[in-house]
Amino acid sequence: MNSIKEKLYKACEAYVEERIKRIEAAMAGLESDLENETKSSAGDKYETGREMINLEINKLSEQLQQFKNLRNTLSVAKRRTNNATAQLGTAVKTNMANYFIAIPANRIIVDGVVYFAIGANSPIAQLLLHKKAGEKITFNGKSAKILEVF
Repeated sequence: MNSIKEKLYKACEAYVEERIKRIEAAMAGLESDLENETKSSAGDKYETGREMINLEINKLSEQLQQFKNLRNTLSVAKRRTNNATAQLGTAVKTNMANYFIAIPANRIIVDGVVYFAIGANSPIAQLLLHKKAGEKITFNGKSAKILEVF
């Protein structure tokens, strides 16, 4: 595999794993708070506190599932081998910016070059998909030429 793409994958994997660890730690803290919540003489206050903690745990559970889904998407992208056209798992260099079509993981710098990790469903990715080097796209009124797809 291309060393640039390998570095992009590793950066995306690190991004996802760091987010998963952070969410799991927050959930563990909330579960601990829930166990330590003691019933006071004001029963409604106790129930409200517990419900607020449960709501936060549910919200974090949803976020955790989203990041696990991103991890699966990244795994699928990594197994893709056809790099003739832009698709999930390819890097695309344009005269305006560089993109890595995998997961939305923001800005990644590899060997001094900035790439934007984007999901395949993002508006810019939708324009890039199935395009080859030499083709043009227009995004937000600006034209960009695809220089390389790998």
